[in-house]
Amino acid sequence: MADIIGADDRPLMARWCRTMFVATILTGSFLLFLVQPMVARMALPRLGGAPAVWNSAMLVYQALLLAGYAYAHWLGRVRPRAQAAIHLGVLIVAGLWLPIGLIAMDLPADALPALWVPWLLGLSIGPLFFAVSAQAPLIQRWFSDASGGGDPYALYAASNLGSFAGLIAYPLLVEPLMAIRGQSLLWSGGYLLLVLFVLACATRLPKIAAVDHVAATSAPPGTRRIVHWIALALVPSGLMLATSTYITTDIVAMPLLWVIPLGLYLLSFSVAFANDRWLADLLTRIAPITILLFGGIIMGGVNDRPFFSAGIALILLFMISVALHTALYRKRPAPDRLTGFYLAMSAGGALGGVFAALVAPVVFDWTYEYPLLILAAGALVPQMYLFVQFRALWLGRGHAKLIAIGAIIVVLAVVIGLRIADPGGVFGERRQGLDFLVIATIGLAAIGARLPYMIVLTGALVMFGGYRSLELSIDPGARVRSYFGVYTVRNLPGPNGGVRELDHGTTVHGLQLRGSAQRERMPTTYYAAGSGVGQAMLAAPALYGATARIGVVGLGTGTLSCYARPGQHWRFYEIDPAVVRIARDTGQFTYLSRCLPNPEIRMGDARIALAHDASNSLDLLALDAFSSDSVPMHLMTREAFATYGRVLAHDGLLLVHISNRFIDLEPVVAAAAREGGWTAAELKYRPSTLLADRASQSDWVALSRDPQSIAALRTHDPDWAPLTLRPGFTGWTDDYSTILPLLKGF
Repeated sequence: MADIIGADDRPLMARWCRTMFVATILTGSFLLFLVQPMVARMALPRLGGAPAVWNSAMLVYQALLLAGYAYAHWLGRVRPRAQAAIHLGVLIVAGLWLPIGLIAMDLPADALPALWVPWLLGLSIGPLFFAVSAQAPLIQRWFSDASGGGDPYALYAASNLGSFAGLIAYPLLVEPLMAIRGQSLLWSGGYLLLVLFVLACATRLPKIAAVDHVAATSAPPGTRRIVHWIALALVPSGLMLATSTYITTDIVAMPLLWVIPLGLYLLSFSVAFANDRWLADLLTRIAPITILLFGGIIMGGVNDRPFFSAGIALILLFMISVALHTALYRKRPAPDRLTGFYLAMSAGGALGGVFAALVAPVVFDWTYEYPLLILAAGALVPQMYLFVQFRALWLGRGHAKLIAIGAIIVVLAVVIGLRIADPGGVFGERRQGLDFLVIATIGLAAIGARLPYMIVLTGALVMFGGYRSLELSIDPGARVRSYFGVYTVRNLPGPNGGVRELDHGTTVHGLQLRGSAQRERMPTTYYAAGSGVGQAMLAAPALYGATARIGVVGLGTGTLSCYARPGQHWRFYEIDPAVVRIARDTGQFTYLSRCLPNPEIRMGDARIALAHDASNSLDLLALDAFSSDSVPMHLMTREAFATYGRVLAHDGLLLVHISNRFIDLEPVVAAAAREGGWTAAELKYRPSTLLADRASQSDWVALSRDPQSIAALRTHDPDWAPLTLRPGFTGWTDDYSTILPLLKGF
């Protein structure tokens, strides 16, 4: 071969070889990040939106990813050509599961997600996900063999660019342009292309590896080094999820916002593992400053500038991820230990995800994992002394170092105490400037010395917001957390007893007037008597008689129960047990106890529960299942509306709450009404002043297959208006839906 290829051709062949390996690793990573949201989209109508379902799904993905990395690590025990033969065999066998999709399996109504979800996903996509997940470490090792021992780590940067492309492509291109069937065929075609790429890479492998992976010659990493790898991977992974939770809980609940933290997390790998080191080194040097200053700012928050606060949180995530992933890169082993290194990284990433997504919602009543992971990042991030004078102080062994640490603790304690005791004072909460200056001055002097730096960072997190969160946690019943978010109960002063408010993140989830029994029975906010659902509830006795059958999807504080009349039969559908406890069991809200004691509450995903209900079993169904401004798409598809129509009587009313700060849901409901043969009207309720019932602006759509039912509502209030169909808009189905054309302001 050397005789055939001239010296001038060798650089060209080397570039071609590198391009082929880069294309292979890009394709594999792209497919890996495309399959997860695609399969979630396929599974949502069948499995529902319960957290146990998606927690089980996440564990399946993490387990398959770890298994793929372990398989790649094991494969290093055999010679390169044998590796290629084995892996191509695995890819071909997994290809028997094409086209990708969920197998036809009817889950029982009482199916346990912890058992059935892994079984369903494992049988449906397990072999394909396992085979593709091994690509990143395996192709890097093959590149090292094919290139005569070249550095393979830069290919990991390309791998994460592919992951980023898959992440962005799904919500922006694939989902808006293709139905589920088309998405499945696209992914399946990409998989076949990947097999061809892998085959092409296999032809470049030597019979004997340039770097002997079978008998590694470099020193094996010790336990301490492996634990350090795991910790450096764990913190950015957990912080990525914690940032998403923190932003959507305490700043702004905006659709597709979750894409940005995950995208920045993936891009941080590309920066940290790139051949060109200047950006990674620069960001790593300034990361300790960013953590100290931005960590305090984000804990304090800027309530009137939510997008500014979100931007600060995202910058902080990116800086921490780049710094810690750069530390990983600096501690990478020789190429003969590559797969073990990536296996440890994968384990760390999985542990970070488990901590932030599964453990934290159970252990904490607020997003405490966010500041804890910021602290962990401060403990792990590489640091350099900024000033020579302080370097001598912190490296010294005399009393001066201990005195300096003691002085820092005293100053921080005094400033925090003054801030709490006198909010309007010099260091008070209303005057952020001076205490921020104190933190910045001490912190910059401490950078490079790990213990003093951690003391200052802890003080900043406590001072600028941590103590307020601790106060709420100490107050019994003030806050509770579930896998659906953080619920905070607030008592607001006012005339005649004030009000009690339930907040779900940044969104008011319910409000009850306090004081007299009459005030406590009064429906408020989106459910006031003048709202669309209020008018429908008041009209129910006239439309359906004294024994009307009422269903409500979404319990909230139980406000709608105060429209109940003797003889009516009510049932609620609620997916979150924490909401049931707040509305029924704690006594904090008394709508249910005063208006509808011992209500029937069906737990679980409403669409799945309604699918098991008898036909013609409800006269009125109110759909109010949205958390903050997020939209459960599977409740708004043509098939979902068909389920509602089956459960409702022919002249029954379906009320859909479409108030949303970011998404215009009117075209979705209008399209479903047209395709399902519903007559529909919308009431945009806009109370002119703050009424006694604390009514909020709200948008409700009423639908019925009997035009007379809608006519009855319009007779009572002429503001009920026909829905407007949007030209060219494609209605949502279980096979196709996208929010992109519905985003307000775009």
